[in-house]
Amino acid sequence: MTTPPPSWLPEGVSSPLDDKLGVRITDWNPDRMVATMPVAGNEQPFGLLHGGATCTLVETIGSMAAAVGAGPDKQVVGIELNASYLRAATAGTVTAVCTPVRRGRTLSTFLIQIADDQGRQTATARLTCMTLTAPRKS
Repeated sequence: MTTPPPSWLPEGVSSPLDDKLGVRITDWNPDRMVATMPVAGNEQPFGLLHGGATCTLVETIGSMAAAVGAGPDKQVVGIELNASYLRAATAGTVTAVCTPVRRGRTLSTFLIQIADDQGRQTATARLTCMTLTAPRKS
């Protein structure tokens, strides 16, 4: 891990879906966040990486990049996702690299590029997140 998660994030933060799919953030740099996911166990019936699994990887890394950029007193929600599948992934691990296109006070947009173990691009996506004031804890 090059950049660790911010200290204000809960230890080992992940969702149950991310745990099921094996999504792991490996670099928390908000200007170039990186995550991985295995293909095995995430295939559609014809042996290719499932598009829904790819979109989960995109939503996870983009939302985390938005959350890290927004800070501890904010909450982020995805409001638009666009994904294009370029090449089938059938084995190994895919790696997603997320870079900001624009960070604003209320909207942030990220470009996420996904590649296989050979460095071949398998998908590209754009995620826009809205930043909200976090709900008060009672």
